[in-house]
Amino acid sequence: MTKRPLRVLIAKPGLDGHDVGAKIVTRFLMENGCEVIYTGLRKSPKEIAVAARDEDVDVIGLSILSGSHLPLCRQFRDLRKQYQLEDKLWLVGGNIPARDQEELKKLGVDAVFTIKNSLQSIVEFINQKKSWA
Repeated sequence: MTKRPLRVLIAKPGLDGHDVGAKIVTRFLMENGCEVIYTGLRKSPKEIAVAARDEDVDVIGLSILSGSHLPLCRQFRDLRKQYQLEDKLWLVGGNIPARDQEELKKLGVDAVFTIKNSLQSIVEFINQKKSWA
């Protein structure tokens, strides 16, 4: 039996209009065997939760550069529960200050990747935490 590729949703919540990093992560994940759904810019937390549910993804990655990571992730945490996405690996990346990373993890974020992390570290984390379906 062949395993299906790991499905990853990459999303840009809020009003942040900078998506180069999200597109680079998307491409890198694809090159490493993942099937990636990129939602595009300016999605609401609800749109992201619905897409994650409808696409039956294994991993949800939020790319946030706007500085609104805490309120957006608080909203998404509630929607994650409402849409029964709590078993999905939840990653947040972008320009996230060190002082906010622990709070994000308290909200349920599995890992925070900043501009200092390598792309390979994202793939390695996903592979350690999530078995290929």
